[in-house]
Amino acid sequence: MKFLLAVATVVSWGSSIIAGETSLPRSSPEAQGVSSSALLAFVETADKAIDSMNSLMILRHGHVVAEGWWSPYGPEAPHSLYSLSKSFTSTAVGLAISEGKLSLDDDVLKFFPEDAPPSPSNNLKAMRVSDLLRMSTGHQTEPPRTADQSWSRTFLAHAVPHKPGSHFLYNTSATYMLSAIVQKVTGMTVLDYLKPRLFAPLGIEHPTWENSPQGVTTGGFGLSVRSEDIARFGQLYLQKGKWQGKQLLPESWVTEATSRQTSNGSNPKSDWDQGYGYQFWQCRNGAYRGDGAFGQYCIVLPEQDAVIVITSGVKDMQSVLNLVWDKLLPAMKPSLQAPDEEACKTLQHTLKNLSLRPQEGSGPPAKVSGKTFVFPANPGKLEAISLDPDGKDGALTLIARIDGEERRITCGRGSWQNGRAAWGSLPAQPASASYAWTGDDTFAAKLCFYETPFTITLRLRFSGDDVLYDSRQNVGFEATRQPELKGTLK
Repeated sequence: MKFLLAVATVVSWGSSIIAGETSLPRSSPEAQGVSSSALLAFVETADKAIDSMNSLMILRHGHVVAEGWWSPYGPEAPHSLYSLSKSFTSTAVGLAISEGKLSLDDDVLKFFPEDAPPSPSNNLKAMRVSDLLRMSTGHQTEPPRTADQSWSRTFLAHAVPHKPGSHFLYNTSATYMLSAIVQKVTGMTVLDYLKPRLFAPLGIEHPTWENSPQGVTTGGFGLSVRSEDIARFGQLYLQKGKWQGKQLLPESWVTEATSRQTSNGSNPKSDWDQGYGYQFWQCRNGAYRGDGAFGQYCIVLPEQDAVIVITSGVKDMQSVLNLVWDKLLPAMKPSLQAPDEEACKTLQHTLKNLSLRPQEGSGPPAKVSGKTFVFPANPGKLEAISLDPDGKDGALTLIARIDGEERRITCGRGSWQNGRAAWGSLPAQPASASYAWTGDDTFAAKLCFYETPFTITLRLRFSGDDVLYDSRQNVGFEATRQPELKGTLK
């Protein structure tokens, strides 16, 4: 009787959520041996303890048992994967090898005769495709990538003090070289090469990927796809390269790519010290993953027959994995569980109402409507700023002139307002904004660039004819807080 009830729950769940024929099947957690109450505990803890969760998708036995997006993030928006892109580049290499285009033992230099240094070192001559895949190129430091020089030529000119295969160095430039090699042997960028071989069969629509100045897919970063697309990729690897009855990727490649190919540390508590495969990290608990900066994860757990997808904007990436092991792993049982309709309903309600915290505050607004404040020359090229509270439901338009260009950003009062924005080093793109007056004469706004992990918080503290401006970003590769600027009434 319990089994029949569980099956009924699966049918009801799937019919209400599946958006199209290409979507992954949905199921109640208990029908796949997962506890709804345990999933709820994970979601609630993540919402409180992780500083910026963006999305979550959990698959068990090929079924989505939990999915949620922290508004303004949503299921249809692509997300920057950063180094999770590396695992897709590895897949392109595996496919090219299976088609006889290259081999693991090919020398790297053979593909770039025009970019080779006049007198290559013995270590450079010994570097093979497998060394690029394993992050064991022999470099002591990562070769730079600049806008004015060929990335391949710069890579080959960089010193190789260690014997290839003997020294692990996480090396995004090595992944770029893999991408360049695939383009050399196929005549297509990695993005175009993967479209009919990987993206289309998996139902991944409209992937985008950045290119180098030389027109080569960047390989080690730059791919943007949706959360469910990441889940499909993880499920393909969990199924040893098979998808809907067709072997898209050789099983032998999946096994090699996700096995420990290189030792990279010995800390038993670190998921970055468990070994490295072919552009996949080894994890604790028998798992492996692709991951990217600021918390973009595709975690595959073969022993649990599960895939966990998380996108986020966090500084402490280990804290996210710790939460997965502490809260999610125990939730996965070896057999079907009795339906728990109440916990399941609460879980779904929680997942549907997740949100990044908009700007909060209840201070009185300063009397600055229509006033423009100008700034002296500064590195951020902010020239002027003003506030125009002319929107509906308390919405306000932040108007800034940056490097001679006017930018208008509509901010919801204590709520997210979708639009487009550009700020700091972030170009114009989809964004959502909220604002509040946080104290006497202090205005604060959050700008969430919801196709990336980035959120910028701006503060304006008005005092007479002066204003103090500062901004901080939740995460970044460089300084996340800008120096305070003083502006004066125009």
